[in-house]
Formats: sequence, C-alpha cells, structure tokens
Amino acid sequence: MKTKRAFLALLLCTCLLLTGCHGAQERDAFRLPAVFDETRTYEITFWAKTESNVTQANIYKKAIEDFQKIYPNIKVNLKLYTDYGRIYQDVITNIATDSTPNVCITYPDHIATYLTGDNCVVPLDSIFTDENYGLGGREVRFDAPTYGEMIPEFLEECVLAGRTYAVPYMRSTEVCYVNKTYVEKLGYTLPDVLTWDFIWEVSEAALQKGEDGNYLVNGQPTLIPFIYKSTDNMMIQLLRQMGAGYSTEDGQVLIFNDDTRQVLKTVAEHVSSGAFSTFKISSYPANWLNAGQCIFAIDSTAGSTWMGSDAPLIDIDADKMVDFETVVMMVPQVDPEHPQMISQGPSICVFNKADPQEVLASWLFVQFLLTNDVQIAYASTEGYVPVTTKAQQSPAYRDYLSRRGEDNNLYYPVKLDATMLLLEHVDDTFTTPVFNGSASLRDAAGQMIEEVAKSVRRKRAVDDAYIDDLYKKMVNLYRLDQITVKGSSGPVQKKELGPLPGIAVALLAGLAVVWLGIIVYVAADWLKGKRMTGKK
Repeated sequence: MKTKRAFLALLLCTCLLLTGCHGAQERDAFRLPAVFDETRTYEITFWAKTESNVTQANIYKKAIEDFQKIYPNIKVNLKLYTDYGRIYQDVITNIATDSTPNVCITYPDHIATYLTGDNCVVPLDSIFTDENYGLGGREVRFDAPTYGEMIPEFLEECVLAGRTYAVPYMRSTEVCYVNKTYVEKLGYTLPDVLTWDFIWEVSEAALQKGEDGNYLVNGQPTLIPFIYKSTDNMMIQLLRQMGAGYSTEDGQVLIFNDDTRQVLKTVAEHVSSGAFSTFKISSYPANWLNAGQCIFAIDSTAGSTWMGSDAPLIDIDADKMVDFETVVMMVPQVDPEHPQMISQGPSICVFNKADPQEVLASWLFVQFLLTNDVQIAYASTEGYVPVTTKAQQSPAYRDYLSRRGEDNNLYYPVKLDATMLLLEHVDDTFTTPVFNGSASLRDAAGQMIEEVAKSVRRKRAVDDAYIDDLYKKMVNLYRLDQITVKGSSGPVQKKELGPLPGIAVALLAGLAVVWLGIIVYVAADWLKGKRMTGKK
C-alpha cells in the first residue's frame, strides 16, 4: 500500500510540475507600483537591432552606461541583432517558455502576435500619465519627455485594439534616391513629385544600347534602372495610393483583388524588359546606384548614408564608384497632388514579469531611450527622425540639421535631405492596420512581387491563371485564411505563436506519458482488485 501511494504521489507531482511549466506563460495584468523599491537590485535584458553601422551599437552601450549611473541598482544586459525578423522569432519562442526579454526593439505588426501570450506585453496607456513614474514623471531621475511631447502620429502606430503597447523609438520612411545626372542625360527633367508613370518611362528609355552592347546612359554592360528594396512596402504603398484594398482595421484581408492583379502584371512587364528588379533578386540598391548601374533606388531614409557618390558607408570597391548627382525624392505617387508614403521605424515594448518592480525598472530604462541625448545621437547615424517634439525642437537637433555638408560623416547631405523630407511630410505618411496576422499579410504582399519577378526571369507567363494560383499559394503559405477578425470587444482570439519549441513539445509529451501511466496503473490496480474479489 505504501509503495502504491508513493507511486501515485510521484506521478501526481510530475504531472503538476509539467502542468506548471505549461502554464508559466500566464501573467496577471501589470499594475504600476506606487513606489520604486530602490533598496533592491534588478537585472533586465534589452534586445535591440542595429544596422551595420557600429555607431548605433555604441549609442546603445553609452545609453545603458549613462542610465546605470543614474540607477546603479538596475543592470541592463544588451543583446544585439542584425535583423528584426530574428528578434521576432526569438520572442515568439521565448513567450512559449516564459523567458522573454524585459525590453525589446520591435514593430507593431510583431507585437500583435506577442499579444497572443497571456498578459505578455504591458499596456502603457495608464502608465504614460502616472504622476510619479509616467512619461516625465516627478520621481523619474532624468529629463524624460512628457506625454504631450510624444509626436501623436508616431505614437498612434503603437496602438493595437484600442490600447498602446509600445512607444516609438525612431521613425523613417521610404524615399527614392535618384541619379539625376543619368535622368537628364536621357533627356528628362525631374518633376517636383515622382510618379510611377515617370519612373517606368525613364527606366524603359534607359535600356537603349550602343553598337558595343553597352548601355548608352552609363557606358557599361550592366544596368537595372529601377530597384526596390522592400517589395512589401512597394505593394502596400501602391495599393494605398490607388485607393485599393489591403486590409481592414479589424483584420479582414482584402489584398487579393483586381488592383493587386494589375500591379503584378505591371511588375511582370518591366521585369521582362530588364527595367526593374528587387533587393532579394539583385541585392542592395545602393550598390547598383553607386556603381552607376541604377537610376532609381528606393530604400528607407535609414539607409541614406549608403547612397550616392560621396556616401560615407559603401559596400563596393571604391574604384567601382561613379560620380553623379544624387537627389532624394518621395517615393513615386499615383496622385502627386495627394502624396502618400509609409511611416515605419522601430518601437519599444515592455514585457510583463511576475515582479512588478522589475517591470517598473524596465519602463524607466525605456523612458531613458526617449531622452534627447539618445534620440539625437541615434537619429544622426542614419536618416531617422526623433519621436519627440522635445528632441526635434531642441537647439542641438536644429543645429545638426543646419550643418548640411560640413562633414561627410556626420552631416552627409543625402542623409540630411532624407531626414528633412520626412520631417516636412509627416502629415503625408500612413500606417497599415495592425492585428494578429498582419505581419504575415505584409510578408505576402511583398512575396507576390518577388514571385512574379522570379517567374518572369524563368520565362513563365504571368497571366490571370498564374495570378489566381499565386493568390491561393499566398493564402496557404501565410495562413491568411486562418486570421480571425477582431470583434468589438478586443483583440483576435486566435493564437498563432508558430511551431512549439522543442522544450514545450517535450513537456507536453511528458505530460501525456504521465497521464497514460496513471490510467494504466489505476486500471491494473482495479483489475487486480477484481481478481482478488473473485478468488474470495
């Protein structure tokens, strides 16, 4: 009997242990402590993404160093990534094992998926205005921006299902870096606002070759007149400018329509002629532009220091650089009188933890990343703009903008032109709806252009039948038919955390084995009792 009880106790404890691990994801809703306990020490993790520009990594490190001088009881551990997608995948994996970072640089589309974890990401609305520890609160030991100093258009990007789950960190947009020298050599004059018709016309005209087989415009055997870095943005912006369907705010997928079909056929036409290509097919637009092998290179303002004959950062041999005049312009428009361009850039979210004091320590660090010194320093590395009026209107930042061309590293003209373009057109920017599955929809938007481009290069016909099959392929590949539309009561209910990590699979398998063992043992014990009863 004692052996039986011991065995059952062991099985029960194992079962509870496994069930406890499975339920470790669940958190109570975060409540801001009334007082920050500074008698304790805290260790928080910060996951961030940097460009190849090492200066950005050093800015993060200096920010941590300066923050820890103010709060020596908070240690910040930095983990750097070179790709937002890797951060996204790692966060999803860590949600399942309850080991998310404390603070993370990310995108709202990604946060929409993070929210499928129970109380995983901290909503910030009530925290923003807390008198003590809110934005610029009286107990905050440094000069943080107030809620009123956050730029509303940028803050709105962080609102999901009526709640704010992040703060913007930097903002950028896409621009067209133009080889003006070649445009004029072809006999064209740049308009005030680029249109798609203009770019396609010039790109096709640039394909003329001489008797030696080289392109007339650059005298080289290689030319791709128009290269787009982010084809998801290309599709999204085109549909927006056309007034065509992409998705609704509540998560309805509208992209598979006749306007998208026309965009894909246009892409196919210009890929076929050799006038157009993409980053995934041909590599970085900057490399082609700087070598005199591209006329229109569309990339983020955050990539401005790589663009142009005098770019401080280059990825090709110096002897391959070609001298030309670089002009920064808005992305091409359907209606130049009403321009529309996408707003993008990293945001910062705070992950919930069992200890509210640890979360508060994380929030204090997030606020420090919004201070003028950090915002201005990071914005000056690329064509980003600060996310607060406090930083944008500061003497230091206005001085930075006024010094165009003084130094090719700090004040590179193309970089400052890209920055000014965004500052002047904030009201012309837009964001896409964010919901659980919006990241997949974004991927599908770009992938359709990539698939068409690859198919044309393989001599496949891009007709209606092809596009119908492509639509079906995208729906299945990105599970777009599994997106649950949000109801009026809140976020989607469907949880799409991706495949379970190995440890989670092992725990669930172990749980099944334990329950099976209990059932087998109880059944065997019952049969044994029946036999003994029969013998009596």
